[in-house]
Amino acid sequence: MYNIVGKRGWYFVFSALLIIPGLLSMIAPPGWASGGSGLRPGIDFTSGSVLNVAFVEPVQTADVRSLMAAQGHPEALVQAVGNNSVLIRTRVLEEASGNQVSERQRLQDALEEDVGAIIASGVDTVSPIVAEETVRNTFLALMVASVFILIYIWYAFRRVPRAYRYGVAAVVTLAHDTLIVLGVFSILGRFLGMEVNSMFIVGILTVAGYSVNDTIVVFDRIRENAIRVPDRALQDTVNLSVVESFGRSINTSFTTLMVLLAMLLIGGESIRELLLVVAIGVVVGTYSSIFIAAQFLVIWDRREFGRIFSLGRRQSAA
Repeated sequence: MYNIVGKRGWYFVFSALLIIPGLLSMIAPPGWASGGSGLRPGIDFTSGSVLNVAFVEPVQTADVRSLMAAQGHPEALVQAVGNNSVLIRTRVLEEASGNQVSERQRLQDALEEDVGAIIASGVDTVSPIVAEETVRNTFLALMVASVFILIYIWYAFRRVPRAYRYGVAAVVTLAHDTLIVLGVFSILGRFLGMEVNSMFIVGILTVAGYSVNDTIVVFDRIRENAIRVPDRALQDTVNLSVVESFGRSINTSFTTLMVLLAMLLIGGESIRELLLVVAIGVVVGTYSSIFIAAQFLVIWDRREFGRIFSLGRRQSAA
């Protein structure tokens, strides 16, 4: 049998190598690299304009997106609403000044000329206050969910010794996965200009759910083996359970990832961030459930927190 638990120190070293660059990117000053500080906010999180345009005939969002880019709005998010209406979110449009028409009118004229005849249009302003409330509510939701996850797992695993440790391990793994995803998008924002929008928030919540689900699958196998052979050392039980769960976790994640990659290739720009967040979360969640959450239980049981990274230099006697 593979001694996966014996290399547990290396897994935490690898996680540190993934998390630390992302944290540095999120706290580095705006002048570093090409982006701003932290995550690069999209127009959902900054002031902007929303155009609701209804055409006479059905139109393709790709055509509208190309025209917006040609008109100096490559950041515009275009979403289809029904067959012949589109919702365009972009930066604040300039008002009319002097003899010049407003930017809204200029865009509308260009759409009518190159895309199709327009029967109705409207414009609204996006306030960053709403985005701030969304981010704050997301953070609170994750905190409340973490507390309920801890309590639920503590109760569900009450038949095994120190059941609360399973709940704490699940919450730690959830934080681990979230930090990696945030760090990756912070780096992508600095070097590739990738922005985060409301779909990113949905993706983070999806990743949180997937992370906990994958962790519980591994924990459930540990619980079964611990109840079946209660006298066996925890590290041996965890190693056996991880080996037994490995194939199922990989297969489930692989099939999920294939669907996400297919949607990334053929899906629209409006859900690209969501799909990318979930795809990264699937990979990280599978890794963390096996190599972080389960190993965290062993490290806690053996009280190895003070020398966790030194375990990566040698194989434990366990």
